[in-house]
Amino acid sequence: MKKILFGFSMVALGLTSCSNNNEKTATPPPADTVKVVEKKAEFQPFDIVEIDHTVKNYDKWRPGFNTDSTNRIASGLEFIVIGRGMDNANSLAIFLKAADVQKAKDFANNPRLKDIMQKNGVMTKPDISYQHVIRFNADSKEKQWVSIKHKVKDFDAWVKVYDSEGTATRATFGLVDVLLARGNDDPNMVYIIFDITDMAKAKARMSDPALKQLMTDAGVEGKPQITFYTTAD
Repeated sequence: MKKILFGFSMVALGLTSCSNNNEKTATPPPADTVKVVEKKAEFQPFDIVEIDHTVKNYDKWRPGFNTDSTNRIASGLEFIVIGRGMDNANSLAIFLKAADVQKAKDFANNPRLKDIMQKNGVMTKPDISYQHVIRFNADSKEKQWVSIKHKVKDFDAWVKVYDSEGTATRATFGLVDVLLARGNDDPNMVYIIFDITDMAKAKARMSDPALKQLMTDAGVEGKPQITFYTTAD
């Protein structure tokens, strides 16, 4: 009897062991961790309006500008940034994203805007340009930047020379590519903005004869308009 019980116990133990082994075998290994990589949204060109003018006092002008935001939004204009001239902090460059260029033009041509500007202390006739942005670096957040505007003989020929210089070379001069745009009304009008990581190098580059020669080779017509800005609060 003891032998039978002992044998039964051994069988039972063996079955339990097999069962445990089967369970271990049946347990699927943990699934490999899948890394989800978010695909960066493809850049889509967009239109902007740049308004350049000088005001009597920026601190007094800004509240009036902010108050008029409702009218800008109604015209499809979205605030981007205001630059204050380094040589004159009351010399301003205002950038607005335009959902509809014609609506933006209607907004700018409305006599109401002229009245608001006068009330807010705008001293000079606004220089308003409508630009089609074809390259934009939203990642750069420097507070100092330079704006370059010039006309070219042929944009496609110019951009080949511009690209031959390359972003890496410009970076050695303290310049980070931020914006490249063409005029909506004149596609051979070029607008460029570089953020600045080294002011001394950037200013030296702007007056470098080598850059002037590069522009000449690219077909730049006339003297470029170069302005240094700091981002307004």
